Amino acid sequence: MIDLLIIGAGPAGLSAAIASARQGLAVRVIDEFYRPGGRLLGQLHEEPDGVWWNGLDEAARLTQEAIGLGVEIRCGVSVFHLTPSQNFWIVSTTVGEMIAPLLLIATGASEAAVPVPGWTLPGVMSIGAAQVMTNVQRVRVGQRGVVIGINILSVAISRELQLAGITVDRMILPPSTTVSDTAGQPQAVLQSLLRVAHLAPSLMIRWGSKLMRNSWMQKLSMALYPSNGFSMWDIPIQLRTAALEIIGTFQVEGVRIARVAADGSTIAGTEQVIPADFVCIAGGLSPLAELAAIAGCPFAYVPSLGGHVPLHNESMRTPVPGLYVAGNITGIESAKVAMAQGTVAGLSIAKARGKLTNEQRLSDAIQQVKIVRQNATIQFHPDIVAGRALVGKMTAEWIAH
Repeated sequence: MIDLLIIGAGPAGLSAAIASARQGLAVRVIDEFYRPGGRLLGQLHEEPDGVWWNGLDEAARLTQEAIGLGVEIRCGVSVFHLTPSQNFWIVSTTVGEMIAPLLLIATGASEAAVPVPGWTLPGVMSIGAAQVMTNVQRVRVGQRGVVIGINILSVAISRELQLAGITVDRMILPPSTTVSDTAGQPQAVLQSLLRVAHLAPSLMIRWGSKLMRNSWMQKLSMALYPSNGFSMWDIPIQLRTAALEIIGTFQVEGVRIARVAADGSTIAGTEQVIPADFVCIAGGLSPLAELAAIAGCPFAYVPSLGGHVPLHNESMRTPVPGLYVAGNITGIESAKVAMAQGTVAGLSIAKARGKLTNEQRLSDAIQQVKIVRQNATIQFHPDIVAGRALVGKMTAEWIAH
């Protein structure tokens, strides 16, 4: 009999497994992918201090540490149902039922793709798929392509594609529709990019971003934004250009684009077709929380966390007895935050089993999450702290009632 079953072998799940196994718990981790690591497997970027973050190496380190502590890791296993039964969870998987008294869901995030006419053509993929193909499968997604959707994730992955020798012709906006929402509005996109301007390789961009803290400077910059955009790592970022249609007969052959006004509306007479053999669509991330819903966990809709998230407290415990969550299922943040949350969850679960040898470790781990969040190189949402506080308050109120 295992003490803990963890669904998801990403940064949060592996970190939780390590923390709980160190306290003497018998732990099993399952994941539907064929190897552990989750989104770590595709990550590769240079941090402001010049140190490279290599997700493959980090995933290997966590995996080996977990195995060395006796953690059982089973990949290629999908979960399709969860049932609470007295003091146990019955987890229905593709390899049969698994039973555990405590359950941690660390399923991460799912990627959204904004619909663009022609997006069903071969050669069109999500930006996350391009990352996996490039950094995990070592497959070239194409020779020269266009990224539709300008956000923190797509900028980082475009750089990864470039490092693999793939030419990103340009980054442009999706069409401005009710589905694309603010992703098709230049000024809203500019505001999101200002949060990662400190990562820009150009001193001019880093310096200039500091001047655009107020709204009137942002409006002025939109009015003066060059048609060819600004380049980051020689990749043109064109905030005033949008994709109208992906074209091709049997596969991607190009993208029809046009200049857009500050509100995202198309400027007549500016249409043109640019050649491309692949297109990546970046629509952002949202918590992958369906299993928590099946488990009966209450939810809150918090845009600053990326969407609907299961209620949980700072110990990563949900209002459902024996159910814990950690990582991007609780809100979209960096892998380092997910790892810190996983450690908290592992220690919290050890406490629930009566095996936590020093409760100060849990308090220190909770504080460490806040420190990692504060020092995070990349923050996907500006109001993440307020969002976390709201979820904590709602969780306390739910438990109280």
